[in-house]
Amino acid sequence: MTHEVAADPMDRGRFPVDEWRLLETDHHPDDLGLTETLFTVANGYLGMRGNPAEGRDAHAHGTFINGFHETWPIKHAESAFGFARTGQTIVNVPDVKVMKLYVDDEPLNLGTADLEHYERALDFASGLLKRTLVWRTPSGKRVRVVSTRMVSMTERHLSLLSLEVTMLDGNAPIVISSQMLNRQDGKDEYHVPDASLGEGVDPRKSAGFDHRVLLPRGHYANEQRMMLGYQAARSKMTIAVAADHLLTCDDRYEVIRHAEEDSAKYVLRVDATEGRTVILDKLVAYHSSRGVPVRELSDRCDRTLDRARRLGVAHYHSEQREWFDRFWASADVVVEGQPALQQAIRFNLFQLAQASARADQQGVPAKGVSGSGYEGHYFWDTEVYVLPFLTYTQPDAARNALHFRVRMLPAARDRAREMAQEGALFPWRTINGEEASAYYAAGTAQVHIDADISYALSKYVDATGDVGFLTRDGVDILIETARMWADLGFWRTNGDDSFHIHGVTGPDEYTTVVNNNLFTNVMARYNLERAVEAVRSVQADDPASYTQIVHRTGLSVEEVDEWARCAEGMTIPFDEALGIHPQDEHFLDREVWDLSRTPNELRPLLLHYHPLVIYRFQVLKQADVVLALFLQGDRFTAEEKKADFEYYDPITTGDSTLSAVVQSVMAAEVGYHEVAMKYFRASLYVDLSNLHGNTVDGLHIASAGGVWSALVSGFGGMRNHGGRLSFDPRLPADWPSLTFPLQWHGTTVQVTVTQTDFTVAVTAGDGEVPLRVRGVEHVARRGAPVHVELDGQGPCQEGELGDRPLIGGHRADGTIITAGVPTPMPSPEDTTDTADVEAAYETVPSDPPPA
Repeated sequence: MTHEVAADPMDRGRFPVDEWRLLETDHHPDDLGLTETLFTVANGYLGMRGNPAEGRDAHAHGTFINGFHETWPIKHAESAFGFARTGQTIVNVPDVKVMKLYVDDEPLNLGTADLEHYERALDFASGLLKRTLVWRTPSGKRVRVVSTRMVSMTERHLSLLSLEVTMLDGNAPIVISSQMLNRQDGKDEYHVPDASLGEGVDPRKSAGFDHRVLLPRGHYANEQRMMLGYQAARSKMTIAVAADHLLTCDDRYEVIRHAEEDSAKYVLRVDATEGRTVILDKLVAYHSSRGVPVRELSDRCDRTLDRARRLGVAHYHSEQREWFDRFWASADVVVEGQPALQQAIRFNLFQLAQASARADQQGVPAKGVSGSGYEGHYFWDTEVYVLPFLTYTQPDAARNALHFRVRMLPAARDRAREMAQEGALFPWRTINGEEASAYYAAGTAQVHIDADISYALSKYVDATGDVGFLTRDGVDILIETARMWADLGFWRTNGDDSFHIHGVTGPDEYTTVVNNNLFTNVMARYNLERAVEAVRSVQADDPASYTQIVHRTGLSVEEVDEWARCAEGMTIPFDEALGIHPQDEHFLDREVWDLSRTPNELRPLLLHYHPLVIYRFQVLKQADVVLALFLQGDRFTAEEKKADFEYYDPITTGDSTLSAVVQSVMAAEVGYHEVAMKYFRASLYVDLSNLHGNTVDGLHIASAGGVWSALVSGFGGMRNHGGRLSFDPRLPADWPSLTFPLQWHGTTVQVTVTQTDFTVAVTAGDGEVPLRVRGVEHVARRGAPVHVELDGQGPCQEGELGDRPLIGGHRADGTIITAGVPTPMPSPEDTTDTADVEAAYETVPSDPPPA
């Protein structure tokens, strides 16, 4: 279940519908944190939040570089062997966005200014953020101010900012103070604590530091350039940021430059004349490293800026437009006749580009580079939610993300040894490769991350045919993760041998440290099977490469045979009486949490109930079994999928933004079309409407990736099982058509679904694309599209499931499943009773047990 989301939940008076832009026509000071996140510009390496050029008012100033972090010792009240020791938090790097404006010595401050016109637009086609306003100064003069901001997709270290000022009424002295500021270390320029350093008790927020983070290692300001350089105190990472200014001005002016350890300024003073425009372009370069001296990074900034000065701003704006033209040609998903939905869809796809395009040697953080939420960590989000989009639309970016995991393999081997396991165990959350999750039950215990990475790798190879990457790098991941599963699990014999995996946590973090979690076992089985397949294939087809693999991994034939046996004997929980797959071996033993009796003010549950209270119930933070039904759909029958969905949907809170997209896909497949659309809207507007109340901390990049999956795999019905594309569409009744591109083995196809027809046409490349449409084999070729007439949009289940759980059924031991609602601990302001208040639950009368 999830909260109901209106068909169009946005304030269209303030955010008009524009299919190619996020447009804001009125400045509101009461949701600065939200709009700062929404109007972020980024390229996957560098991200700049949508803070005003004037520097204030702001909720959380933020400029972030993917992977640039500080470390700190994790302090456990009660420590134990193997607990995570080193915390890692993304650093708010020096801020170059500030270009303050003064007219007649009066500052422009959006919070108090008299604005006759205001428009801010994030352009999905050009990759530019542009703001235009007309300001009536306290003295009555009207000034047009235009600012633009761009983070380059073609030059990953380059950002371009500009400020254009035109006096519309009268002459006036104007001042532009262009600055670089170290905001990380405690205060902004007005000595106001920065919210971006982390506040409150929400565990999803970033933590602050108790020490100075950025240690000065150089600064200067000369006639052409200014630079600040730092080294992180504990991680020892280094960074340099430099800026040039290009001035276009026909009036008399002077320039003052100044630099010190934590700031640098370029101050322009102009005697501005009515009707003339002053243009100040700011060219900025960021370079960072794990330890290269700042002097070297400063030289790199020089090279970037020298080239930018030579080529000019217009050149990079044109390159940016061309880059996005290519991106949209390979990624755009078009829903005919739905302009509001189209805008939101493109917003999400645009954010995927901003989070991943130039991540290059890094992963894709949960928030991209749009905020400090989740401390800038990489999770399984990338592999399960973002990599599908990249694999089928931007395969080079997908390969980069997978190569990042390859480089993390040595640390994963070390972590496995620390956890008394063979092979490799990837960290649940990390930046530098070390485990950074302090709460092992919902962190390290989620060993399914090994299978998630192997799954993404396998699907990438299936879709691209990039056997070279698999042979050189990827197979090592498959081997080491297969070793981990074979060692983690164990055999039980009761007539037949069965392979079990105990003491793990699945995707649902409201149920932890369990035996035989279905998702984990199903994905581990696939991991083991693909490892066996890859090794045996290389052995047969490329003996020389196989010899190298054996040499570098110590691989033996016997262990490969054992992996095949483990996969074949894997325990997959199933309850014959209820006809469903239990989430884990003892999941059905618990009472059911009745979400229909849980008020919205007690959501999300993790912020209102102790974990142990939640763990006692059948209640899900996010899809678990249902996610397995999607990712491994060829291993379940249609009847099993429907039964599982109907059982788990009413007890799934959707407290995670990762849930709704998966529920939308599976609701569409099993025939709950209205439910599928409800969940789709809940994911589509996660950030645009701040549905989870934490967009201020950064965008939900995995949810954005899930939006693509909901469109392509949910409504488009696309699957890739067994290395073969298949389609079984579920087009919503009020959508005339759905169109999207896919890449398959270097060939691009365009898929079009209407209410009556399905078409696949090759648009680039000369390869053949074999595919299956509702069980019938076809081949798409250049000039010979596949066209299939559709008999409806699949099965149709009327109505919705609601949030009242399915109770009254019998467990295997004959007892009846009932539901309860925990009573939360009152907060101090809600009660004067100082006695301990224990959580209790009231029993909900069960339905009559089935005969």
